[in-house]
Amino acid sequence: MPRIAQADVDEVKARTNIADIVGERVSLKSAGVGSMKGLCPFHDEKSPSFHVRPQVGHYHCFGCGASGDVYSFLREMDHVSFTEAVERLAARVGYTLHYEDGGPAPETSGRSRLYAANTAAAEFFRSRLLSPEAESARAFLGQRGFDAGAAAHFGVGYAPRGWDGMLKALSAQGFTRDELTAAGLVSAGQRGVYDRFRGRVVWPIRDVTGQTIGFGARKLYDDDQGPKYLNTPETPIYKKAQVLYGLDLAKRDISRGDPKRVVVVEGYTDVMACHLAGVTTAIATCGTAFGAEHIKLLRRVMGDDSAAGEVVFTFDGDEAGQKAALRAFTEDDRFNAQTFVAVAPDGLDPCDLRLQRGDQAVRGLMSTKVPMFEFVIDRKIGSFDLGTAEGRVGALRAAAPIVAEIRDALLRPEYERILARRLGMDPTDVHAEVRRHERRRRDGAGAREQQTTPAASSSPVASEAATTVPVVTLATLPRTGDAPLERDALMGALQYGHQLDAELLQRAVSAPFSVPALDAVREAIGQVPDRQRPGWALQAVDSVREPYRGLAGELLMAAFPARDEQGARASAKDLCRRLIVRGLEREKSELLGAIQRLPADSDGARAIARRLVEIDSERQRYNES
Repeated sequence: MPRIAQADVDEVKARTNIADIVGERVSLKSAGVGSMKGLCPFHDEKSPSFHVRPQVGHYHCFGCGASGDVYSFLREMDHVSFTEAVERLAARVGYTLHYEDGGPAPETSGRSRLYAANTAAAEFFRSRLLSPEAESARAFLGQRGFDAGAAAHFGVGYAPRGWDGMLKALSAQGFTRDELTAAGLVSAGQRGVYDRFRGRVVWPIRDVTGQTIGFGARKLYDDDQGPKYLNTPETPIYKKAQVLYGLDLAKRDISRGDPKRVVVVEGYTDVMACHLAGVTTAIATCGTAFGAEHIKLLRRVMGDDSAAGEVVFTFDGDEAGQKAALRAFTEDDRFNAQTFVAVAPDGLDPCDLRLQRGDQAVRGLMSTKVPMFEFVIDRKIGSFDLGTAEGRVGALRAAAPIVAEIRDALLRPEYERILARRLGMDPTDVHAEVRRHERRRRDGAGAREQQTTPAASSSPVASEAATTVPVVTLATLPRTGDAPLERDALMGALQYGHQLDAELLQRAVSAPFSVPALDAVREAIGQVPDRQRPGWALQAVDSVREPYRGLAGELLMAAFPARDEQGARASAKDLCRRLIVRGLEREKSELLGAIQRLPADSDGARAIARRLVEIDSERQRYNES
């Protein structure tokens, strides 16, 4: 494949705000001058350590060490090639790329073609919803309170009953059968390839950025032998355990809410009903139980680095709904946000609730929410006859493990008292049973940890591994001597060097530093020829020798001590001057020692004396400035 011209690669990056791209997947907030932060999308964390500097075009996680530019972010998140990442961003900013052979842009393959195929399929289904054949689909939507405007807002469409309507339409647009198969849009049988979705209402499933990655479809006709709901199979771009329907529409209101609230419902029509009723933070899973990957996705959107957020699960009151609540409960401690359960009167789902009682009833459902722990405890003890001693003891044994799971030391005693009141038992007995289960859980966890911890080895290989050079980070740098000055000066140089006088910066980094790790970064900065062009700091970081490259990334992303951009530039300039003055003072000290060893009337002594005068003059000039 022809290479994209490097000038175009640089231009597209310069025109792209990395915060916009990252912000589509991660809730970002201000973290000081020129910096934003959020929960890292590359590892699981509850406190944000992922920082983005839009002005530099770089991200860095102080937790896992992930770092890079907007291209590496897309490659890691969406698993696309470098070329595909550049082409995607170029299309976004409306820039025409040029390739080294001078030819037109080549047809890309892989994931970008799967995205394109799904987008084309979504348009095909949407257009067919207006056809005469789709009367049954329009009636289905109308019976559930959804008009043409609602269908258009959610991109709802119709898959014709024929075997190859979509196949022919997309083939005419240049998509191959292999691409359509890989996208999960067609299936292969004994008679060849045919449309996967036929005679169904179709909802496009989009990722958090709004790109269509798959579909969910409900059957309409009695002669359809397939399941009631049929989803896209697992593909390179569609992983049902990592997708939440409606999140692309809900994410903005989720991140701006006070408190931030996510409402988890059970189906596509429930999401539609909630949004149309004004509960615009509703989302749903896609044919799978709510799990750990969904929680990670939501936490990044919520940015829940505090306990202020809320996640409200709406479940049917039947047995299946209770089981869903219990499954969600097992993942509860992965949230920082508080978790609740809301069950509508008569067990109605949000769609039916809206139909029967209106939008106000759907909005009012949130006021009926109860804490997840309380809901689960009530369901656990509900099957026991609390009028008998045996029933109360059985209920305590069933509910105590749930209370023992509560990590909050202040919250657990409250639930012990709640459970005691529910059972009509002595709080002391309840507390003793909870403690017993807590010890059992803790002892079991300790035993598992012992089983999975490898025994210490005395082999030479193990000893060599144990003496591996430790990773150097900002946290491990010395806090005394010249280290703080050198650290802050490098932060200023990497973050604001393009706004400083080139000669001033070059002189500041020309002399060795006292801390070896910082000196390695200084050396890399000094070797970059043009520090006025965009991206020079990333080049410097990439050229730092190991094991100090990670430290360089932290210096580039760390919060620089300043109130605003103007203050940051002034501070960076002052730090450069201080480095230069320090170098002059070191040179003066060496020369004063050298002049003592020379005859006073010698040429060498006179030369040193002249240089000492120059040094004093330079020091005064830099100090005054």
